[in-house]
Amino acid sequence: MSMIGEYARMTPAQLDRAIGDPEWALEFLDELIEAEADGRPELPDARSHDIDKAWHALDFLLRRIGFPVAVVHGEQEIPGAEDRGYGPPRYLTVERVRAAADAFATTPSAALTEGVSPTDLAKAEIYPTIVWERGESLEYVTDHYEALGQFFQAAACAGDAMLIWLD
Repeated sequence: MSMIGEYARMTPAQLDRAIGDPEWALEFLDELIEAEADGRPELPDARSHDIDKAWHALDFLLRRIGFPVAVVHGEQEIPGAEDRGYGPPRYLTVERVRAAADAFATTPSAALTEGVSPTDLAKAEIYPTIVWERGESLEYVTDHYEALGQFFQAAACAGDAMLIWLD
């Protein structure tokens, strides 16, 4: 089974409801993913996004460069939310989404991988390790970084918060 990094844009009212009613939050996530699964809308209209298995490499590389917002795992846990297999959903407030969007705008994808090779990711046991052991390109990670930046930009422009989880 794969671990996929998942994101959902939420209005501030939806985030408040999710924090107060974690069961509703999980239903909201499932309905949103299902609704967008067949015909994934393009940015800026997409309300959900995934970074596939690039989540661990992105987290590693973003921490390495001191990215100011925890965009891979979120910063606050939904209180009382059920563990979705790899932990409960976490969130970023509207303000933190804006801060992340600003950081994406000023941090080119090349900054993530400067001085890093697939071998470095394999040695650090970054999931999925086999990809890095084969020496596959870091373009997989930078492509997901750029798409995630666009998703955060759209969310920030709309005044949305973000729910984040591994599934």
